[in-house]
Amino acid sequence: MAQRDYAMSGADARRAVETGLAAAEWYHTDIPRKEMKALMARADQPAIRDTGLLFGCMALFAGLGIALWPSWGSAPFWLAYGVLYGSAMDSRWHECGHGTAFRTRWMNDWLYQIASFCMVRNPVQWRWSHARHHTDTIIVGRDPEIQAMRPPALGRIALNFLGLLDAWQGWTKMLRNAAGRLDPDEADYVPEHEAPRLIRVARIWVAIYAATIALALATSSLLPLMVIGLPRLYGAWHHVMTGLLQHAGLADNVTDHRLNTRTVYMNPVSRFIYWNMNYHIEHHMFPMVPFHALPRLHDRIRADLPAPSPSILAAYREVLPILWRQLRNEEHFLTRALPPTARPYRAELHRHAPGVPAE
Repeated sequence: MAQRDYAMSGADARRAVETGLAAAEWYHTDIPRKEMKALMARADQPAIRDTGLLFGCMALFAGLGIALWPSWGSAPFWLAYGVLYGSAMDSRWHECGHGTAFRTRWMNDWLYQIASFCMVRNPVQWRWSHARHHTDTIIVGRDPEIQAMRPPALGRIALNFLGLLDAWQGWTKMLRNAAGRLDPDEADYVPEHEAPRLIRVARIWVAIYAATIALALATSSLLPLMVIGLPRLYGAWHHVMTGLLQHAGLADNVTDHRLNTRTVYMNPVSRFIYWNMNYHIEHHMFPMVPFHALPRLHDRIRADLPAPSPSILAAYREVLPILWRQLRNEEHFLTRALPPTARPYRAELHRHAPGVPAE
């Protein structure tokens, strides 16, 4: 079989449209309307609490890092600050992009802008990119956010644990957008009328980075860049570690999140950094349920879902052998076993598509 074409304008993108995989109807566990409405209820308090704790810890760690700079005693505080800047902001970007973190809209927008800047993700472009990710989750040629392609680029994945490729790509796109240009994939899913706003944001970011670099040069110190910029690199490992588990090693080109998405039980610290996105099947099946209600949603629908991975380590014991096998055979993937109480996958709808598990 020909190698998969992940370009948004490639052969697999056209095939997804022709076969009905693009913008398809996805499977959802049946939940009564009244119960679903209660699960979707938004509230400010949980996100205000978590945001206050996040920024309070960031201020504390950065303050201690600055006070102890340049001694090695500052290193633990910069490492902790980096994880909050380069990983916790990933989940805040994500949840606020859905508009569900807070009940108050301006609070969502405010945190979304800050988190987008920290993650070097243009807030205009990525809002549309992530909408496509949910519409066409792990559909080859349609989903622009596939991390573990087939065959997997293990070197790229490893480098991104230090943010080296994703952050560099983000800064490169920032400069390209600031110059008034969009690349072809961006133009595929970003509406034309949004392009001026995307470019304006990029130019503001360039100005902020230019001021930070100028301050670093004027003071002959890396300290300004330790606060803005570099944490996106050395703090990226946690969001890559957790994000890779979302879909890696599972089926592509299916329309059932139970088969292409993974839920993983995690420790409380990782759940705070990840903002409950470890309940990832639940999030994809019902993306308008806020982060604080995902554990309740999980308990409600778990009889219809594959068994969750019991820990991060257990999930990687499952994922890594599959990625290794995909280097030799990109058609290999893990077929998720659904419990006897679950409704089966409607595979007959897409038997013509690659990556469909047998019933």
